[in-house]
Amino acid sequence: MTEEDRTAGVGEWVGLAVLVLPCVLASMDMSVMFVALPSLTADLKPSSSELLWIMDAYGFLLAGLLITMGTLGDRIGRRRVLLAGAAAFGAASVLAAYSTSSGTLIAARALLGIAGSTLAPSTLSLIRNMFHDAKQRATAVGVWTAGFAGGAVLGPIIGGLLLEHFWWGSVFLINVPVMVLLLVLGPLLLPEYRDPRPGRFDLLGAALSLVAVLGVIYGVKLMAEHGFGWVPLAYCAAGLAVGAAFLRRQRVAANPVIDLALFRTRRFNVPLLIDALATFGLVGYSLFNWQFMQLVLGMGPFESALWSLPTFLVMPLGIALATAIAPRIGKPNVIAAGLLVAAVGYAMLTLIQAGSGIGYLVSALTVVAIGIGGVSAVVTDVILSAAPPERAGMASAMAETSAEFGGALGIAILGSIGTAVYRSELAAKAPDALTPKELEAARDTLGGAVDTAATLPKGTAEALRNVAFDAFAREMRIASVVSVVLMAGAAILIATLLRTARTRPGSEAPESAAEHNGRDQAGDLHSTATSS
Repeated sequence: MTEEDRTAGVGEWVGLAVLVLPCVLASMDMSVMFVALPSLTADLKPSSSELLWIMDAYGFLLAGLLITMGTLGDRIGRRRVLLAGAAAFGAASVLAAYSTSSGTLIAARALLGIAGSTLAPSTLSLIRNMFHDAKQRATAVGVWTAGFAGGAVLGPIIGGLLLEHFWWGSVFLINVPVMVLLLVLGPLLLPEYRDPRPGRFDLLGAALSLVAVLGVIYGVKLMAEHGFGWVPLAYCAAGLAVGAAFLRRQRVAANPVIDLALFRTRRFNVPLLIDALATFGLVGYSLFNWQFMQLVLGMGPFESALWSLPTFLVMPLGIALATAIAPRIGKPNVIAAGLLVAAVGYAMLTLIQAGSGIGYLVSALTVVAIGIGGVSAVVTDVILSAAPPERAGMASAMAETSAEFGGALGIAILGSIGTAVYRSELAAKAPDALTPKELEAARDTLGGAVDTAATLPKGTAEALRNVAFDAFAREMRIASVVSVVLMAGAAILIATLLRTARTRPGSEAPESAAEHNGRDQAGDLHSTATSS
């Protein structure tokens, strides 16, 4: 029996549980800050600029270094990079928890981002090497996806519970015991894997990829905050220019950071695009969910976090369903079906009104979560399967980077469209009794409208709130329409381009021996087309 024919045993599944834990924490660290922000702001008293960097330093460094860390794991060992990242993540968590100044906390968040960038590509690429059987690997990727998604949802809930009893630094200290557990169990349960012929590491290429990703994501973030303008466009243009230089270097480098040959296959590049589009809608629309629950419906952060639990609880259902039916109907059809299910959820949100209850919002978001959960798991499995084992770290990093870009663009584009709709509606329908200063504050954001209404006489305040809530609901409906169109378009894209790619074996990446021998012919992209 060859290595590729071997099925995973108990040891591999226990190892998977160990791999999922750091992914949950890395995802939690991005969402828990929303809950801890008021407490740490009162304690550290950061400036507005420092506050933004406290929030963003983690995500920026994580997104910028994913490709570098994924490729580094391929070269020096994925377990080695994972364990080094876990040790750094634990140490940076302690530094963040006991920070006594904004500068220290910003530095700690940056270190957490650097360490966090090792976790996703290392864990996912190790899954690629631990689970050679296509069906088992699909299940393992589904569990990994659920863990990553669950961390984002559990972050505000666990953070809220901790802050009721402890100081804000406690939300960081929960990372430490898990990372210690990973450092103890990792060497015992996780195999080491590296490219047997890695060549020299392209340090300049890695630096170019970091600058390119940071430039574009920072520019997109500025657009989300301030709208389109010359400054954010300049950052995006600079990032794209550096990205072009990076790609030129990859074409001629003896040992490139990324394997551009993979991008010439639809089996790799189309799923990457679908991953970005799915994240575009999911992350972009989260801008509206939380504001609707907290400002329109009047919930507190912890209560709104609890209401987000149903979306987390049903996501494993979508993942399990997609994984189960993929061998029967083919992965492109499963991905397309998941996107259409998500489109149905967004279509429900095109009918939302200011008077819609929490039940309607959660029902629609639950439908979206079922669809996107299945899409994310299967798409990630397709991307991993398209890359040869020695490039699994790079492929994992590209999958995560495409998701980061999709989320950033979703926030920027849906946020910009929504803001324009909200401001237009409020300017046209605001009460005449408002002063120009009050009108400007109310037009700025929904939160500004609520705060302004709190200072006004009862009748005027009620009128302003009604107008602002209706304008925000219209903002959500427009964003929902955009999301429906994107999901439907992505479904058509995956169902046509990827199915076409299956009929052209020359355009596909090398398959594993298990796939080539037909162990999963009904579920494998290439084998399904051949048998039909």
